[in-house]
Amino acid sequence: MSLSENLLRPIQAFRPAYLPLIMVYFAYGALGLIDVTRDMWIKERLTLTPSELAGIGVWLTLPWTVKMVFGELVDSVPLFGSQRRSYILLGATSTACGLVTLAGAAGGWLDFLRVDQLYVLGALLIVVGTVIQDVVADAMSTEVVRRTDAASAARPEDEVRAELGMVQVLGRLSLSGGILAVAGLSGWLASFLPRETVFLLGLLIPALSVTGVLLIRSETQERRPIEWRILGGGLAFGATVVALALGGVPYAQEIIFIVSMTVICTMLVYVTRDIDIASRRAILFATIIIFAFRATPAVGDGYFWWTLDVLKFDEAFYGTLRQTGAFLALVATWLFAKQLTEYSVAKTLFWIAVAGSLLSLPSVGLYFGLHEWTEQMFGFGARSIALIDAATASPFAQLSMIPLLTLIAFYAPAGHRATWFALMASLMNMALVAGQLQTKYLNQIFEVGRGQYAELGLLLIAASVLAFAIPVVTIALLGRKV
Repeated sequence: MSLSENLLRPIQAFRPAYLPLIMVYFAYGALGLIDVTRDMWIKERLTLTPSELAGIGVWLTLPWTVKMVFGELVDSVPLFGSQRRSYILLGATSTACGLVTLAGAAGGWLDFLRVDQLYVLGALLIVVGTVIQDVVADAMSTEVVRRTDAASAARPEDEVRAELGMVQVLGRLSLSGGILAVAGLSGWLASFLPRETVFLLGLLIPALSVTGVLLIRSETQERRPIEWRILGGGLAFGATVVALALGGVPYAQEIIFIVSMTVICTMLVYVTRDIDIASRRAILFATIIIFAFRATPAVGDGYFWWTLDVLKFDEAFYGTLRQTGAFLALVATWLFAKQLTEYSVAKTLFWIAVAGSLLSLPSVGLYFGLHEWTEQMFGFGARSIALIDAATASPFAQLSMIPLLTLIAFYAPAGHRATWFALMASLMNMALVAGQLQTKYLNQIFEVGRGQYAELGLLLIAASVLAFAIPVVTIALLGRKV
């Protein structure tokens, strides 16, 4: 396929019916408007350590693991007579409440909890609102592609799979477009506006997703009775998570991870009981590979603090980094649409894992003085290295998700589309929980704090080695079976 055909492929694939879900994904990406302000505010006002922040990250990831509850509600319980519009409105309201909570904490006009606690509450409300809207968009992404032709005959499977894949590509493009639209702006606003004001400006984002509601011309007719095994199990699981979180139980996060994996896998077996064995096996191996790909640790907030304190990066520069990364992610997704939707999952992820690991090395090099050597030898320093690193490494997270999302969409059972997508997404988000737990452990082993960066180098090396080894070994073992 020529370059011009690659460029035109997403445009030619677009249909007006896709617009509502694309706007939801765009709004999700545009929430990055508050990212730089939030990160700076955490360092300036909160007392949490990188290890504690990684632990909070585990809790904030958990709402994504109970997507099956929202998925089951969207599939079977109309809210005010609606299975789509009303849930998007509900999610947007939760997100707006979270933004107001962060603004109140930053501005000092909310004081019913400590600032650290208000941050967790606000962040949790934003996550819940995002999850609800994401569930609806995921369900719609499987519904906008017709499975039959004008004569009501079944369309060829390859044709349906390719079209579903392009819907996922368009979804990723709109998400990347949202990130790109606000990435530079997020740093610019953080550099001169009060933190409170930026959080309030973020209210424009849920308003955008609500606008998409007006474009939904018809509701799904795939309404069915409630599957109480799914809904009841999900609610019981959610109650268990809350009890463990509030009860101060030792190793609560680890217990929740094990329980979550058990519940989600059991529900997946139940929902896929009618799918043929060969398809289930293909999904299993592909899911394990992508789980491993996502279950890798990060460095944590300590590296970000080090770049502020030692390298003297500022809000505006971080906005530039995000802008550059978002632009490259969008371009890469656009140009590789064909490869991402038609090539082997295992091969695609193998090369993404290898390239991503290699491109993480500049961050390690910066800590050990790479920028001093490049400044002396070539005339460019830390900021240039960081900019190049962000430009080359940023597309991979987006690219890695498209093959799995296409597979999930293709096998989504009629009448269970939202639940199916939510369960599979929950499993993928459990991989992120696994990564967050590893991040917490690494930060407990290599202690980093505000102004205390002696062990940061070892932390960077350990995180980079694990981020390479976990996915590559898994792909080597299972890649031929996908």
